[in-house]
Amino acid sequence: MSLTEGAKAPDFTLPATTGRTVSLKGLKGRPFVLYFYPRASTPGCTKQACAFQEVLPDFSSLGVAVIGVSKDSMKALEKFAAAYGLAFPLASDPEGTVIEAYGAWQEKVLYGRKYMGIERSTVLVDAKGKIAKLWPKVKVAGHAEDVLKAVQAL
Repeated sequence: MSLTEGAKAPDFTLPATTGRTVSLKGLKGRPFVLYFYPRASTPGCTKQACAFQEVLPDFSSLGVAVIGVSKDSMKALEKFAAAYGLAFPLASDPEGTVIEAYGAWQEKVLYGRKYMGIERSTVLVDAKGKIAKLWPKVKVAGHAEDVLKAVQAL
């Protein structure tokens, strides 16, 4: 990840599920979580989204937005959100500009073959628009709860 804690969060504006638009400007003055995932409706991404959905009431009670970001089309994201009852926005970044700006576009290796892809990672941005905490190379199990603990510590 190319970001550092304490740095200003990179600007973004992205279309999101249910006709929403998410942006740094629109979230100004409140903390939020951006999590980056490789692809909607895959097993790991589904587990991750459902884990965030499960603790969403806790994030909401703290006034913290949760936003999932991938390169998926809006159609794929709408289908994914509907299939699993995801109430938080899933944002589409087909060109990967926001994914890159937040350091989630990384070289990966699968069966010895190198390729570029989205590294499962999470960024917590504080109410001042600064990076409060980074989680590179996320393992899904227990991650949503770890992020919630960091939010509670803000």
